[in-house]
Amino acid sequence: MRVLVLTVDQRGSTRAGAGDRVPEVLAGLATLTTPAGAGVLRAFERTAGDEFQGVLDDPDLLAPVLERLLRGGGWSIGIGVGEVEEPLPESTRAGRGAAYLHAREAVTSAKSAPWHLRVAGDRPAARDLESALWLWAALLARRTARGWEVADLVDSGLRYDEVAARLGVTPSAISQRAAAAGILEGLRARELVTTIVGGLLQDGSPPAVGAERSHP
Repeated sequence: MRVLVLTVDQRGSTRAGAGDRVPEVLAGLATLTTPAGAGVLRAFERTAGDEFQGVLDDPDLLAPVLERLLRGGGWSIGIGVGEVEEPLPESTRAGRGAAYLHAREAVTSAKSAPWHLRVAGDRPAARDLESALWLWAALLARRTARGWEVADLVDSGLRYDEVAARLGVTPSAISQRAAAAGILEGLRARELVTTIVGGLLQDGSPPAVGAERSHP
């Protein structure tokens, strides 16, 4: 079985006032499902210290999980792509296999990587996923609180004119906020991430998005 294993470590937890953010984040991630109602394959759970881990087998779930983590900030995120030993245990942290090893490698290198996020796997497209995630993370990092307000309402299914009515501003103002927040680009980034993950989780060996490359 091919899966994604996410290993996530809180950064700066020993600083004064930082506190333990893991329980709050785990509670939020537990509520995430796909539009079809599917959830994570194995629930996110604390593994040790300030680290937690989860297993995904649905391409539609990676983007909402990562958006929540990137929005809050303060995490080193490692994504491992590959096989796991079956039958998969009920406890996330009891699992074994290549995907777990890749996730450990990724979270270790994420501590000094752009956006504190790395992807490791057994296929060239793992690099394509990492590149797409770095670009998406850069877009999300520039989004202000007002931009997130519009993004959340759009995600709930409202049109721009309905968002404007809800917030008591003009449609033009909402269009300007949406452009500044990169909402359209963010939606395309989610689609791209989901497509790449779908290929990575296939049993075959689909070509990487950027397979013809000579640079490191």
